[in-house]
Amino acid sequence: MKHFRNALIGAVTIAWSLSAAAQQTWYPSKFGAADEIGAANYLTPALALAATKLVKTGKTYSLGITVNTSTPAYPPRTCSIYIVQPGQQGASEGLGPTKTTYNDDILNCWNGIGTQLDGLGHIGVGERYYNGNKWQDFANIAGLKKLGTEKIPPFVARGVLLDMAAYYGVAVVKEGTAFNTTEIEAAAKKQGVEIRQGDVVIFHTGWLSIIDSDPKRFGSVEPGLGRDGARYLVSKNVVAVGADTWAVEAIPFEQGAGVFEVHQILLPMGGTYILENINTAELAKDKAWEFMFVLGQNKYQGAVQSMINPVAIR
Repeated sequence: MKHFRNALIGAVTIAWSLSAAAQQTWYPSKFGAADEIGAANYLTPALALAATKLVKTGKTYSLGITVNTSTPAYPPRTCSIYIVQPGQQGASEGLGPTKTTYNDDILNCWNGIGTQLDGLGHIGVGERYYNGNKWQDFANIAGLKKLGTEKIPPFVARGVLLDMAAYYGVAVVKEGTAFNTTEIEAAAKKQGVEIRQGDVVIFHTGWLSIIDSDPKRFGSVEPGLGRDGARYLVSKNVVAVGADTWAVEAIPFEQGAGVFEVHQILLPMGGTYILENINTAELAKDKAWEFMFVLGQNKYQGAVQSMINPVAIR
């Protein structure tokens, strides 16, 4: 019995050691221990130039959704706007001889609402974030000291839309449905597209179509990327992964998955950006499977996330 107990303790110790080692293989980053932009390193002038050659008609698509006080968001996120006329005694009186009047606005918003970019300082594995940065060293109430969204260069890249609703033959993919390597490769093959280094890969599921009719369902569950699919896309060296859902990954989570584990695989482990609530309906309707993707995020220093309105051009 003593030998069995010792052997069991030894096996557990080895398993723990292997697990701990595996947890550390994702940092430092292959882009260097000081890197703060992750997969954005794949963005090059050559890829930007190649993306412009995808423009055949000049049609543009706004990929952002309109945000208001009732937009479903991960709790406790909210957003409100205040319109003010500072320094004016009355809008009818105005300022100066020409009676100049004006409105200003104040947004009281969480950045992670509506169509949004998740920066590399958003999700961690324990105390470690992208490139092994410890949250105690860089996360400050006044703004991130590292990994802020202002560091991210403009995205001008090839965008790829994978129509998962068409792949499954439905208008809206059922919540909890996970897209992994098999489904991703099959959908891409069906559409005649390939995923390349430096791409922005976006999934159309139809989920955004229920945001007004069933906001509670929309904001609590969703179809999306699975763990294997996330690792696959990271291995393809894509810059970002997006979807017409609020969290990109399948919820309820896959069996055995951790809380937002896909976020962990993409952001801290892969340095791969996440784009949420992307308005994909018109792209899917036009069967626009590849296009020029353009994004310039808000550059507020030290921000974790950014509300965005990316543009697709084809």
